[in-house]
Amino acid sequence: MDGKNKKIGILGLGWIGEGIALRLMKAGYQVVGTTTSEEKKNRLRQQGIDSYLLEFNPAPEGEICDEVFDVDVLYVNIPPSRRTKPNDFHPEQIQHIRDMAIEAKVPHIIYVSATSVYPDLRQEAFESDQLTYETTGNLALWTAEQILWEEKPYDLTVVRFGGLLGDNRVPGNYFSGKENVAGHPPANYIYRTDAERAILWIISQSLWNTTFNIVAPIHPSKADIYEHNAKLLGFSPPKSYLNDGPWKKINSEKFIRTGFTFEYPDPMEFPYDLNAR
Repeated sequence: MDGKNKKIGILGLGWIGEGIALRLMKAGYQVVGTTTSEEKKNRLRQQGIDSYLLEFNPAPEGEICDEVFDVDVLYVNIPPSRRTKPNDFHPEQIQHIRDMAIEAKVPHIIYVSATSVYPDLRQEAFESDQLTYETTGNLALWTAEQILWEEKPYDLTVVRFGGLLGDNRVPGNYFSGKENVAGHPPANYIYRTDAERAILWIISQSLWNTTFNIVAPIHPSKADIYEHNAKLLGFSPPKSYLNDGPWKKINSEKFIRTGFTFEYPDPMEFPYDLNAR
């Protein structure tokens, strides 16, 4: 999809969404998006990003305007808030978004899910794995995916990101000084800029009506990453590790076969800045 005269709507101008917006604008796309903060809306507009105050709670609240859905592609990245909301809250958000998108005749949707939809079965996970209500590892996200796939009048691509890292989001820092940390699982991470580039790639290459696992293709153990982060950045590593327990390894070959190249294929080489905001 050529960027010229194409308009992308971003529901969720968060840490990743803002970076995607800037990349799309640089590539020649028009961008409109939403945030839940008045302060951030003003900051985004100063950067030239046409933004509106809108949240789904689970029904839409705020600046409900046609501009956000009058787009060629709608990118939906709204975290499910599983710790504070019941499992049906996020699917209800997505149902409202789907209804609004259909009413506006949005032709293409990208929905950001996560690799947490796969259960920890001590094996490699592929997009072709048949997940169900009973077997999924993340019921809210999996249900939301099903809502968007059902009898859809639009093209849809579901993106299952691994753990999003970069700037001051350092995996080893989260577990610094802690005991009984699961260090044996293979890491399923993706660097922030690769996540942004992946969305631009999907749009520019018109990769529709499929699901992609998007994670760095190299999977060192989490313990190796935590120890490396601690040594490199000067904080304490975990005090002790668990040596057994559930895990999964996310396969990203399907996305790589589209021609996408990861700038940061190895999580051991992700750059960080603890002073970043």
